Amino acid sequence: MAVSSKTRLRIITLMAVLSAAILILVAQMFRWQVFERQGLLAYAEREHQGREATFIRPRRGAIYDHKGFLLAIDTVTYDVSASPRSMREKDRLEAADRLSSLLGKDRDQLVDILDGNAGWIPLATDLPQSQGEAIGEMDINGITVQAFPFRVYPAGSLAAHVLGFVNSHKAGFEGYYGVERYYHVVLQGLAGEHRAERDPEGNALPVGPGQYTPPSDGRDLYLTIERTAQYIVEGELKRAVDESGAEGGTVVVIQPRTGAILAMAGWPTYDPNYFADVFETDPHLFSNPAVSEQYEPGSVFKVVTLAAGIESGVITPDSTIYDSGAIEVGGRTIYNWDRQPHGTVDMTTVLGKSLNVGSAQIAVMMGSERFYSHVQRFGFGSLCGVDIYGERPGVLKSPGDPDWYESDLGTNSFGQGVAVTPLQMTVAVAAIANDGLLMRPYVVHQIVERDDAHWIDPREVHRMAEDDHIRWMQPQTVRQVVSVQTARTLTRMMTAAVDEETTLAQVPGYRVAGKSGTAEIPVPGGYHPTHTIASFVGYLPADDPAFVILVVINKPQTSPWGGKVAAPVFARIAQQLVILFDVPPDHVRREIIANQQVGPAVH
Repeated sequence: MAVSSKTRLRIITLMAVLSAAILILVAQMFRWQVFERQGLLAYAEREHQGREATFIRPRRGAIYDHKGFLLAIDTVTYDVSASPRSMREKDRLEAADRLSSLLGKDRDQLVDILDGNAGWIPLATDLPQSQGEAIGEMDINGITVQAFPFRVYPAGSLAAHVLGFVNSHKAGFEGYYGVERYYHVVLQGLAGEHRAERDPEGNALPVGPGQYTPPSDGRDLYLTIERTAQYIVEGELKRAVDESGAEGGTVVVIQPRTGAILAMAGWPTYDPNYFADVFETDPHLFSNPAVSEQYEPGSVFKVVTLAAGIESGVITPDSTIYDSGAIEVGGRTIYNWDRQPHGTVDMTTVLGKSLNVGSAQIAVMMGSERFYSHVQRFGFGSLCGVDIYGERPGVLKSPGDPDWYESDLGTNSFGQGVAVTPLQMTVAVAAIANDGLLMRPYVVHQIVERDDAHWIDPREVHRMAEDDHIRWMQPQTVRQVVSVQTARTLTRMMTAAVDEETTLAQVPGYRVAGKSGTAEIPVPGGYHPTHTIASFVGYLPADDPAFVILVVINKPQTSPWGGKVAAPVFARIAQQLVILFDVPPDHVRREIIANQQVGPAVH
């Protein structure tokens, strides 16, 4: 049978189209198999293993006090949700029966919530670990239990300003303020990840190949803070604020030989377990006033002025000046706090009676260049370098600054017109207590990274596993600010000032070296007519200081004077700390030294 030309044309056209299609398909297969093979394999792997890895959160490092008392640690809270769409009727009834008591919800209410075709419904959030684990063990179809890390502070508000806090576990689990922020990278560790084989809906398969990288947990911190000392300081500070009707206050306790911070407290304070509530009412409470609050120190600053005068050779303790009750510096008249002349006085009297006129005369005799050079050597106007977030440098104007005036030389000499932080003032006086050697203050003395999770007493380091990595934070010397002779001379002068003028700071059995301060509070146009900042800084035993204590009381109402308000707080704290740290009274130490010098009897 002959094929018509029309049919033949159709066959040829069809063959051509099929041939072209085959050629295109072959070319496309060649492109996929050769040119784009690697990209497609990677895409297939991503689809097979899951588009995104599941990140595994590491355990955040714990924080302990100096003796191993727990101050901050991670625990777990749970969220419970349901997927009614995937639940059968009996599943919903079972869930309502078994969960009502654990969730604190009515059974019928739960039945109504689970009755529907919703893909996801939250049932409860932030459940305690016991409840969450109990619900998870029930293994109810359609009920999902998800764990989240949660930061807990077992001691509540104790040392809150030192610690800081960690934000919501669902918002990044990031440290804020204190050591939680300063050491965030150290504490948080490194996240792990899990890439698992997934089904067509993207759910991880319980079996099958996958990639797992374990998390690296954060390192633990051991602080220089001693829990009992911190408790004493916080209790006495609150008592002082309450009794004086003050707005607040700050106390800092430092070991002068090392710079280790034994206690640091601000009032009012907060509980880091409930930081969210504080954020809504008064977020200012989060800042650590010891490192962030700048204030004019007043007469405690005269310790620095006299140290500078003695070190520069301008004065000695026996040098005298004539105090007429007023002095003009740079066109400004400076008066004593009592507005009285005191005649011819020596330098110990200038310090003890806290004479502004005498301090200003010392600064004028030194000249601005020498005076400010010495003040800067004590660290004023710059950061102390403490390992707590939020430290501020204070304010120290000097010649050459556009807002410095010649009169500032006189007012700065007695702590007016200069701003410091409580920590700066404490560190400066600690340098005098430490024979003129300025130490960097620090609050973390040990960082521990270990493979196991078992707690180990820091006093028994030899028991730690060989795989544990321990980094001890060593005391750091900043510089020698004054000579040993100058420091010891000033200590004798400060001791005489306490014995003769500030007896409320005395501690039975111990010589105390110290200085009180009463600072006016600057307001627009001058200073507030009645409000003051009352303070006292001192150390004991005077001849071998165990610790330096600064007490600052803001706007006391019962009395404006540091010698009346802050000095007794110093004494109460010191009396308890010498017992806590087993510091022998002066007469006991003298007997021990005398026996060591005599030596054993020779027969």
